[in-house]
Amino acid sequence: MKLLADFSQRVEIDTNAMAWISSPAGGVERKILDRIEDEKARATSIVRYAAGSSFPEHEHPLSEEFFVPEGVFSDEHGNYPAGTYVRNPDDTQHSPFSKEGCTIIVKLRQFEADDDRQFSIDTRTAK
Repeated sequence: MKLLADFSQRVEIDTNAMAWISSPAGGVERKILDRIEDEKARATSIVRYAAGSSFPEHEHPLSEEFFVPEGVFSDEHGNYPAGTYVRNPDDTQHSPFSKEGCTIIVKLRQFEADDDRQFSIDTRTAK
């Protein structure tokens, strides 16, 4: 699958007009903004976790980065409230969940192979 995969073109998307698409995990839905390949793909998505929902443990080849605009996203590494940016390098694994529900904006497989820095930033307090 290729969706808005030509990164040389400017794209504007009204995400409010998009329908939520169920993910393989119950209670987790997404709006796919761009995608190259199938389920394990280079992609940018808005992902919504219902309260109490979770996603099975999985690995992120070539990285994952996400921003939490609302709610609290969690995994075994910590709790990430609204305003937090997290980046996980190549082959990072986690089991994400949200006790209260949240929305994240996530980008997958978009780092250079040698970029192995893992960190999180609370953008509400960062200077």
